[in-house]
Order: sequence, then structure tokens, then C-alpha cells
Amino acid sequence: MDRGSELSKIRHSAAHVLAAAVLRLFPNAKLDIGPATEAGFYYDFDLDHKFSQQDLEKIEAEMRKIIAENQQFTRKIVSREEAMAMMKLRNQPYKLERLADIPEGEEISLYSNGEFVDLCRGEHINSTGEIGAIKLLGIAGAYYRGSEKNKQLQRISGTAFASQGELDEYLNALEEAKKRDHRKLGKELKLFLISDEVGQGMILWLPRGAIIRKELQNFILEELEKHGYQQVFTPHIAKLGLFRTSGHFPYYKESQFAPLPDRLTLEKNISAGQSCEEMFSALEAGQAEGFLLKPMNCPGHIVIYMAEPRSYRDLPLKLAEFGTVYRWEQSGELSGMTRVRSFTQDDAHIFCTEQQLRDEISGCLSLVKVIFKTLGMEKFRVRIGLRAKNSDKYIGSDANWAAAEEVLRSAAGELEVPFEENEGEAAFYGPKIDFVVQDVIGREWQLGTVQVDYNLPERFNMSYIGPDNREHRPIMIHRAPFGSLERFVGLLIEHFGGDFPTWLAPEQVRIIPLGDSLVGYANTVCGELKAHGIRCSTDSSSDKLNAKIRRAEVEKIPHMFVLGPREADTSSVSIRSRVDKSFTGTLQLQDAIMHLRKLIDSRKLSHLAMSSCEII
Repeated sequence: MDRGSELSKIRHSAAHVLAAAVLRLFPNAKLDIGPATEAGFYYDFDLDHKFSQQDLEKIEAEMRKIIAENQQFTRKIVSREEAMAMMKLRNQPYKLERLADIPEGEEISLYSNGEFVDLCRGEHINSTGEIGAIKLLGIAGAYYRGSEKNKQLQRISGTAFASQGELDEYLNALEEAKKRDHRKLGKELKLFLISDEVGQGMILWLPRGAIIRKELQNFILEELEKHGYQQVFTPHIAKLGLFRTSGHFPYYKESQFAPLPDRLTLEKNISAGQSCEEMFSALEAGQAEGFLLKPMNCPGHIVIYMAEPRSYRDLPLKLAEFGTVYRWEQSGELSGMTRVRSFTQDDAHIFCTEQQLRDEISGCLSLVKVIFKTLGMEKFRVRIGLRAKNSDKYIGSDANWAAAEEVLRSAAGELEVPFEENEGEAAFYGPKIDFVVQDVIGREWQLGTVQVDYNLPERFNMSYIGPDNREHRPIMIHRAPFGSLERFVGLLIEHFGGDFPTWLAPEQVRIIPLGDSLVGYANTVCGELKAHGIRCSTDSSSDKLNAKIRRAEVEKIPHMFVLGPREADTSSVSIRSRVDKSFTGTLQLQDAIMHLRKLIDSRKLSHLAMSSCEII
């Protein structure tokens, strides 16, 4: 959130009011940090007492008192020694550690309101009375500095707005989001499972969820083929040396699974009495060979590129893979399908010449736009990550960077959607474009990304023979429209509220016979539907019609075919559709099949899915 925006100031000030209220009620509480966030604010506390829901209500009431007192926010510039003395006097050890993080020579400031004083750089509103409306939302554990190696603190989160009306609107959206929570719906609709026996952050795709994943993969593969991509497959594990060359190991080892020693080396070192610590030190130093669960797909694609000599006539070479990668996310950061340790990327890499870069970037962006439009996710914006000025952390020539940045600007402008440029947000190896989609409660999610890479071609000494018969270095483009299938499906579950359009629905038609004598005809109808690639099942239970219809509605089946004696005699079906107002009444079975196939083949959004999108 923009630290200088009025809403950010309100929320940051509300965080201070929260800390002041906690200290009034729990004087022994130790404070860490309390920033404004995109959704509100939070503050982290260290306290032997475990906060409860009743405590939350008391704290919120105390906050309202402080707001009513209209306390002034006062900023004071102090020396490091003064700040240290103030925090020692108040027995705030975490603040002393945060103070030590401030570089020498940088300005240090304290903010006070009433009896409360905090180490803070700002910014704040003028007084507590300017906070229009607040609501505390929950309590959670949060490791100090985000590391599992540190003590777990208690995080109280909340939100604040300039007016009660804005707060009420947000809370209503939040309630709607709870109904759509992909973790809740995923369990109810039997889409995916997370099991401690398998491991946290590891998604088990259940049959119904696997159908959604498969349909999305088929969709993106169709689009990739239109754009000239070739599908490849690479192993889930590779030699450690490959990732040393790419730079992924050991530079990013904290976010990766631990390397695995080569089996023969492992047995030999165990026999020699080598400790685990010595073994892993040898792996990290490159003194022993091992393997790594791949954190990225790109090194494997580079090896495929380099497997044979390349000419400029071979370029652009576009390699695509639904590749599963593994990242060691901290347990406190794992969340359903949206933050996991094993995930599959709709990954692709384009190897091209400098002259081809513009067209290839434009092709990547148009592909992303088609995908978002098909799924009713047309409210998105683009972020362009550029180099920071006067920084030496980037590789590649100034001329290449300037050209690549201009290509991204130009391509983003052609999309006709809002875009912004963020200096310092480029990767060290090249500029990038991120696609940010808004979800059902206004949160923003980064999904697809397109990145220009000058680094890996250099590290792997990649080349192609140009028209001058000399070696040249290709440019590499990374692109993944969905980001990861797990994260994307998690977002889609919430986006559609579980009411998927017909082409994505795990079960597209529920067949409901009115009695045992009609089960035979129901099975015939089901067989015909399946023969035409339509997913269906028959509810042959002895329940009454209303109960069967209700069950199909709860399971969010888009269409129901109700079969009575008349339908059986005339080879017809009585249609009850939850998602297509034009698909109702009685039709001949073949006509109904034809209508469904058109709905599926066109990947048309249903009115329920579209109404879900409009909430955004």
C-alpha cells in the first residue's frame, strides 16, 4: 500500500491505537511491529496471556475510547541514544532490535499519541479522532521476523476506513468471501485435499478437482499450439550442478528443499563417519555431488535448447511444460491452494533474437488477455518492473535494458488496460511484466508473469549462429499466464463461488429419473451424454424429486435433466438449468446434447459465473 495515501495513514494510525489499547489492558505486552496493509493493519505482540475473542472485543472497545479522546499524533526526531533510552524505559526489547536495524546516519523518529510512544517513521493522520471506523478481525500466530527459528508472537489484525459506510461495505464483501473461501468450497465440493500424512503445502487433487485442472490444461495447450509452442517434459529432480550453474543453488537455498546426496556418495561418507552437517556443507560447497527437487523449470528447458546447434532460422524456439516445482515455504505462510510447497506451473520459455523480442512479448501478453477474458477475469492491471536508477545489481548492457524496457512499455500499452511502472522492481536479470487480478473482496493477486532474461543465457553460455555465420547470445523470455495451477484454481473457486461455467464444471449434468422404472432410460441418456464427451451422473436414489434437485444445487451441478414417463416415451429430457436461462423446458435428447456441446466448446461463461465476476 502507498505509505503516503490517506487510507494508509488512517490504517497505520489505527495500528498505533491498537497497540495503545493493548498496553492499557495488558501493560506487560511487548510490541514488535504494526504496519498498514492492503486490507487493513496488524500489530504483533509478545504476551504470556493468550488473546481470546473476548479480549478482542475489549481491545476494540478501548480503541474506540482512544479515538473518541481525539489524541494528537506527534512526531519527534531523536538520536539513537534517546530512542534506545525510551524503549528501555518502556521495557520494549523488540523495539530495541528494530532500532538496531536502522542504518547509521538515517533519521530516527518517535510518534506519540496520549501516553503511547512508538518507534516509527510514519506517516500518520493528525489525530485519533480522524479515524472514521475500525474493526478488529482476528488473532493469529506470527513468527518474529517471519522465521520459524524465532519465537511465535500473537498478531491482532483489523481494518479501518474513513467512514462507517466504507467499513460496512468491506465487511459485507468479507462475509461473501468467507462463503467463497476455496478451502471451504474445496472440501464441500470434493475438489482437493491436504493431508498431514502427505505433508502440509502438498495438494492432493481429488477426481472432481482433477477435471478442472485437466480442462484448464487443455485450454492453455490449445492456445499454446496456436502460438507455435512445443510441449516438453522434464524430471522433477535434477543434479545439483545444474542449479549451481543457473544460480538457483545455493543463492536461494532458504526457499528450496534440502539437496539430496548421491546414494553412493552418501553410503561412502556414512561408512567414513562423516556427519550430516559435514555432508551438507560439502554439497553446498560443490565438493560432493547430489540432486535437488527442482525449484524452477527453466534450467531443464535450457538443456533442451543446448542439446543441438541452433541457427537464427530455428528462432524463436518456444518450449512449454506443465512442470511441477518445489519450494520450501514456511509453515506459517502456507494457505490452502494459494501458498503451497509443491505446485505446477503453466511454464514456457521463449528463446529469441533481439529483433524478435518485441513481437514475442506482444504474443505473450495477448495470450494472457485471451485467458483472462475466457475466464471472466477482465478486471486486471499490469505492473512493469524496471531497473532502479544508479544501481549496479543488474546484469546486461544498458542498451539491452533500455530496449527491453521500451518493448515492455509499448506492449503493455497495446493491451488497453491500466498499467504502472515500478522502478527497482525488475529482476536482476531483466525487466518484467506482472498481471494483477482483483478478487471477490478487492484483494489483488499476482497471477501471470512475463520476464525478459539476459542472465541465464550468459550463465549457460547459450548461443545461436546468426545470418553473419557468427555466434550470438539469444534472449530468454519466461512466461506463465496462470502462475501456478494450484494458486489459479484456488482463485477460480472463489471467483466463481464454486459455480463453474459448464465447460469447467466437474459434473455438467445430473440426470434425475422420477422412479425406479425410469432408471433404465436415465442410464441410456447418461450413456448418450458421455458418448458426446459430456460429464454426467444419474441420481437413482429413492429420494423425492425436491430432495434430488436440492442435492444437485448444493453440489453446484449446472444442469439437471428430469425424466418422467413422457420423456421416456418421446426420447426427450425436461431441462432444469441453474446457469443458462435459455436452456429450459423439454427438448429432444439430441437437441439438448447439441446445445450443451455448443456451450462447452465455446467455453461460454454462465450467468452465475458472470454474476460472480461482477462482485469484484
